[in-house]
Formats: sequence, C-alpha cells, structure tokens
Amino acid sequence: MAASRPDPQARLEGAVVVLRELIENDLPALFTAIGKPEIFAGGWGGGMGAYREDFGQWSEFLRQWLPWQQGNVYAVCLRSLDDRVIGTTTLGDFDLKNESAHIGWTAYSPDVWGSGVNADAKRLLLGTAFTHGFERIRLQADVLNVRSRTAIERIGAQEEGVLRHVQRRADGSWRDTAVYSVLREEWPHVRNVLDERLAARRACSSYNPSP
Repeated sequence: MAASRPDPQARLEGAVVVLRELIENDLPALFTAIGKPEIFAGGWGGGMGAYREDFGQWSEFLRQWLPWQQGNVYAVCLRSLDDRVIGTTTLGDFDLKNESAHIGWTAYSPDVWGSGVNADAKRLLLGTAFTHGFERIRLQADVLNVRSRTAIERIGAQEEGVLRHVQRRADGSWRDTAVYSVLREEWPHVRNVLDERLAARRACSSYNPSP
C-alpha cells in the first residue's frame, strides 16, 4: 500500500481527546492552554528564548513555527470538557516515497500532564499514519527535555540515537536531538500498550484531567 497524506481536515476521535484541524480562531484558547513559560522551558518552540508573554507576539511566533502547509496541524481537545482546546500536535514531514512521517510540535496544558491525553493523541495519530500506508513514524525531543523523552518512551517507541547539534535553540545554543521511531510491524504491540494505559486510566475513579 502506497503511503498517502491523511486529510488534514479530518476529525480524529479518541476515548479522551478529539483531534481536529487547528484554525486561527483556536489561538486564544491555545494560548490559555500552552502560552506558559513551563511549556517553552521544556524545549518546545526552541526553548525559553522563544517564549512570548504577549498574545499577539506569541500567536505570530506560532504562525511562523508550526508547519501549517507541510503538516497536519491539530488542535487537541478534551472530550470531558466539551472539546476544550488543551494543546496542539502535528503529523508532518511526509516522505511518501519512503513511507515515513513525523509526529511532533506537541504541547499540552500542564493541567493534563500525566493524564491519558498524550497516550490517546498518539494512538490516534499513529493509527491514522499506519492506516494511510506509512512504514515508519519518527518522534523526537531535545535531549534536555526529560519529560518529553519519557513520554515518547512510555508509548513504546524505540530510541534510534542522538543527533548532535542539529539545530540552534531560540537562545542560540546548539540542540542535540534524541530520535525515536515506531515501525508498522511494531504498531500492534504499541497499540496494545496504549490501550492498556487508557483502560487503566478509565478504571481509576480519580481520573479527571480538568484544567
């Protein structure tokens, strides 16, 4: 099956979240969710040097930084809160010839860190990618971003190595990038891992990721 880019306007519905196309009108809600220093401190957007406290400057940065044309840029919406926007993620870097793509540009409100949001979002994106014929899905993080690396490892992605000095952070320092991937043949196992995590969350009576 030849790889094809998923419809960027398609709505993906999971147990915890809904992924839909991020649009201009979502930016105020997204700013409320992730326009915070701790998001950038972890390396998102190139690090703290890219943080903007002002909404206008922040939204202009986002318009430049997210791969709007080259990727499927999603709003991550929490089902239990009437589909409130609580983050963003992207499926991009499509290489149809070599059947590879990249899940990245991901940030969630700190209020839902440690919940089932990331597991459900990754399940939706990986499932969509493999359904559309991709063989390898890349995930990556700044080597200094322990939280993101742990989240990637917990979904079952395999670490491939570290690329040194691949790009500059917003403050001008060099970033080393830890690279991971999930292959098509690994997807059934990864899917089961994610399903078990989500089932455990649902079984926990205290689970209520409400910003």
